[in-house]
Amino acid sequence: MSRTTSSIRCTLAAAVALLCSAGAGAQTAVVYGLLDASGARVKPIGGQSQYELDSGNLTRSFLGIRGSEDLGGGLRAVFRLETYVRVDSGAAGRFTGDAFWGRESSVGLSGAFGTSVLGRNASPLYLQTTAFNPFGEGFGFSPATRQYFGTTGAMLSDTRWNNSISYTNNTTDAPLRVHFAANLPEEAARTPPPGRNFGTSVAYITGPFAVSFAVERIENTPLAIPAGFHRQTALQLGATYDFKFVRVYGQAGRVKTDADLDEKTTLYQLGAAVPIGTGLILASYGQSHKSSRIMGTTDRTVSLGYDYFLSKSTDIYVAALHEKMSFVSSGNSLAGGVRVRF
Repeated sequence: MSRTTSSIRCTLAAAVALLCSAGAGAQTAVVYGLLDASGARVKPIGGQSQYELDSGNLTRSFLGIRGSEDLGGGLRAVFRLETYVRVDSGAAGRFTGDAFWGRESSVGLSGAFGTSVLGRNASPLYLQTTAFNPFGEGFGFSPATRQYFGTTGAMLSDTRWNNSISYTNNTTDAPLRVHFAANLPEEAARTPPPGRNFGTSVAYITGPFAVSFAVERIENTPLAIPAGFHRQTALQLGATYDFKFVRVYGQAGRVKTDADLDEKTTLYQLGAAVPIGTGLILASYGQSHKSSRIMGTTDRTVSLGYDYFLSKSTDIYVAALHEKMSFVSSGNSLAGGVRVRF
């Protein structure tokens, strides 16, 4: 039995034990997740076309356990454990070497003051980027997600931060939503020593309209960093409006990297989701322009897709993407897949 298989079996066994004990006291726990698999023909920028069976083209597949305990007086203890799953191979994690609970690992308290948790948490900028574009977190087909957090994206930080604290104000009946996160550089070793990450987002949501502003300062990251790196700052404004016959999305952002080359990136995204029966037509255009002391490059990406819901939990989709980067040949992708939520 492989280590990964053993770990997943232990996880499920622990989840079942939690579920069985839930009725004995004030604790509750549930197992949930999402599986996304697709067949695709992919031609990466500068590469050759090939056929692939992919996992997570629209939403990264994952398995999770979340729970809470009523402590009285409106106070609850909460926890969440989530692991990425590569459906095509059965492996855990987004890539080989990724942490098993790499999607989220957190525990904390929730009450009238909001929810505050400690552990590995999603960054405010990442959550806003995925919320204000029609393709969500789809690293296969979302221009915004790819241009901010993809392999050639502007952000040097991971989508989740280790050793972090996260706070949300728990507001569901008022329009103002606040999210704050910060972390410590416990696992990063370099000279000079890295600093802390900070990020916050403030959203106003009312009826069919939502607008949000996010800002982050990155001073530590497990990812590769450029020579002379000091910090990275990012700003993003996102908005959406539902006209019933179409929901429109927009984003505008800037990322500045203080390093030897002092890079600056401006990013824009426009998108739409058009309901057709029990399906959605999805369209998005994203542009990212990066400039440094040496040169400038522009990445233009357009995506089109159709998502058809067979039920509340299951949908099938087709999607296409075309990407063109300065000084490099274009790339494209075409995929058809299925998603199941549980």
